[in-house]
Amino acid sequence: MQGKPFNIHHLFDFSRSDIQGISELAELALDLRWSWNHSSDQLWRELDQDLWQQTRNPWIILKTVSKDKLIEKLGDPAFQTKLTELIRLKGDLSTAPAWFQATHSQSTLNAVAYFSMEFMLSEALPIYVGGLGNVAGDQLKSASDLGVPVIGVGLLYQQGYFRQVIDTYGRQQALYSYNDPGQLPIVPLRLENGEWLRLKISLCGSEVWLRTWEVRVGRTRLYLLDSNDPANAPVHRAITNELYGGGPDMRIQQELVLGIGGWKLLAALDINPEVCHMNEGHAAFVVLARAGDFMRRNNCSFEDAMAVTRAGNIFTTHTAVAAGFDQFSVPLMEQYLAIYAQKELDIEFDHLMSLGRHDPANESEEFKMAYLAIRGSMTINGVSELHGSVSRQLFSSLFPRWPISEIPVGHVTNGVHMPTWDSEMADAIWTNACGKNRWRGELSTMSQSIADLSDETLWEFRQKSRGQLVDYTRNRLFRQLTLAGYPCSLIEYANHIFNPEVLTLAFARRFVPYKRTNLLLTDPYRLVKILRNPDFPVQLIIAGKAPPHDEPGKQLIQQWVNFIQDYQLQDHVVFLSDYDMLVTEMLVQGADVWLNTPKRPWEACGTSGMKVLVNGGLNLSELDGWWAEAYSPSVGWALGDGREHQDFGWDATEANELYELLENKVIPEFYTRNSNGIPVRWVERVRQSMAKLTPVFSANRTVRQYSEQYYIPAASRFNERIKGWSIRAIQRDLKNRWAEVAFRTLQIDNANDAYKFHISVWINGINPEYVKVELFADDLNGGAPMITPMFLQVERAADGAHIYLASINTKRPVGDFTPRVVPAYKGISVPLEDNHILWYR
Repeated sequence: MQGKPFNIHHLFDFSRSDIQGISELAELALDLRWSWNHSSDQLWRELDQDLWQQTRNPWIILKTVSKDKLIEKLGDPAFQTKLTELIRLKGDLSTAPAWFQATHSQSTLNAVAYFSMEFMLSEALPIYVGGLGNVAGDQLKSASDLGVPVIGVGLLYQQGYFRQVIDTYGRQQALYSYNDPGQLPIVPLRLENGEWLRLKISLCGSEVWLRTWEVRVGRTRLYLLDSNDPANAPVHRAITNELYGGGPDMRIQQELVLGIGGWKLLAALDINPEVCHMNEGHAAFVVLARAGDFMRRNNCSFEDAMAVTRAGNIFTTHTAVAAGFDQFSVPLMEQYLAIYAQKELDIEFDHLMSLGRHDPANESEEFKMAYLAIRGSMTINGVSELHGSVSRQLFSSLFPRWPISEIPVGHVTNGVHMPTWDSEMADAIWTNACGKNRWRGELSTMSQSIADLSDETLWEFRQKSRGQLVDYTRNRLFRQLTLAGYPCSLIEYANHIFNPEVLTLAFARRFVPYKRTNLLLTDPYRLVKILRNPDFPVQLIIAGKAPPHDEPGKQLIQQWVNFIQDYQLQDHVVFLSDYDMLVTEMLVQGADVWLNTPKRPWEACGTSGMKVLVNGGLNLSELDGWWAEAYSPSVGWALGDGREHQDFGWDATEANELYELLENKVIPEFYTRNSNGIPVRWVERVRQSMAKLTPVFSANRTVRQYSEQYYIPAASRFNERIKGWSIRAIQRDLKNRWAEVAFRTLQIDNANDAYKFHISVWINGINPEYVKVELFADDLNGGAPMITPMFLQVERAADGAHIYLASINTKRPVGDFTPRVVPAYKGISVPLEDNHILWYR
């Protein structure tokens, strides 16, 4: 779906719309490919250097610059030649076969609808908070690079997330800026007759109008909904006012707009995705909307519709603790969904509630969105290997009697979109080594190409990168102190802080307790000594926001600001306020070391440290999230012992370990130079980090993995289920008969170093093709269990039971093996869709 072509008269006032070349400039400005392909940056600088530097938003420049300036530049042959070439290249990129078309041309996958509450695509479109939006935005960009047919669905927020100011007392102040749609790189979706496409949904019996928007992201599209329609009551216009704002009442309305309104938008655009990908449980109401739509089209029951549509649903969880899942009270659910259940789904409200409860029969239990997503999906995944393991524990109670290892949660480790986060210098190095198309296909040859770079090239690159970060920090701090009302002497001093030759650490995070943002402050005197070492000095840049109503988080920020002031450390430590995408870019491009100190295993993935890889930065991180699988001694430094600790004393232990790593390993290695002034061991670590980790932890790898392991199989399953719904009849039959399934006898013979198991099972009239009998043994080293199928030897013996046989060659004790019966009919996902299980003991 390429979207309806925009009309230039809808985007500009008529005094500009007839300027020759304006439509080509608009085409460039409204395609967010410019946010990672910087070939058009010079055009925007020429139109308005200052505005480009402040906003990095070509659309604002195009809407703001004078008509005379536009005519002048578009009449400049050099400018016009550059514009024409960019339009040609854009067309070539959009039409040329990409990785997906070349590799999976026979796939039945035509569209993946990717639902997320936030998307981090550019600071020009501030509809994100952090990690979740980062993942969504970077995957959408990589889908564009690779030609994977992904379509984003999200919300357009009038204010987005808050902007942060740190006052002279170190206190965080929250300010909210208005996202003027006319200044954002988005266009209204319009019908063929020019009418704005507006959708109507019902909330608590009231009709709510939703406006629709399109964001162009290279080959793909992001569609946004907002409720700020003049036809709505004020309370409804405010639904999409603030990202994650308000209480549960506001949150449920936003999630209804995203899930139900989002599905309705796809239908209005005649987009019929085989696959719906829910980026966290916020989007789970799309499960209901998709099933309800299928019901109406096929005149079937809700249960049948769920059985078919869930085959094409994918749920990615980012939550590492049970308390993090969105949940809504019974009265709130009844207020917003009782009528919907009855009229749209033809089910009782209690039936709908059961989909979001741990115990479906517990009428007082609240509704968890993650449970709805699980019960409405065919595949579930965490966002790192460790997080997959944590998630299996979190969701294990939904699959009683099943081993943890078989809880149906896999993992796809996140990656970041490297072209978005690399600097111009990094881009040049990677282009020279690996070519311009390096992120648009396979990555198998990249590691060796980077490994061949010389020490001199890498060290010069890192020296210049750090210097640019120091310049940026001075300018940013000067403006920050001016706005906060600091004394003129201190403001002027900001122009001279930091040294471009000094080891520079960065620590940028959401300021919430589990991130342990104050771990470095455990022993402030020791930290001061590290920073002020006269022979090996260190400078540190801190950034991050606390949630606006999180007082402990705000106190963590104040603690850092007070530390800087109390110890007069302005030369060594800076807290940069209003952490956003632009600040992130500068930090990850220039920092020598990226610090991360979460409490394991609460960091589901943690993508910020991945962004330094392409820029030659190194990681010093807790063995949590992605770093637990990425770390090796040659690429960075690890904090912790790789285990979970509940006692508070462990924080002090790890703080001491952090100081020791800095004092004894990180700092000496940076300052130990050869005769040419190059820290050879440090540069080798940079080389290994860039070569080994950058390709693996790129969104390119992530999106290819989703495509091949999730999207394409999901599309095939969905198309198969559409052909026939017999699976529902089998499910009902097993549910009715399972209680009487029983083991009768077990005989074990030991002969020739092999065990022979003979077992008699009463399957209560179930078709033997719909179940299987297995021998189960846990792995002795904590890995995958040993599962041996038993073969049906006698069907309906004298007593009516079925007899199964298996032989095992093993030195393990016979008591390690336990027979069990599980469902096994064609196309079923066990235990996700059918969690029946019977153990011999």
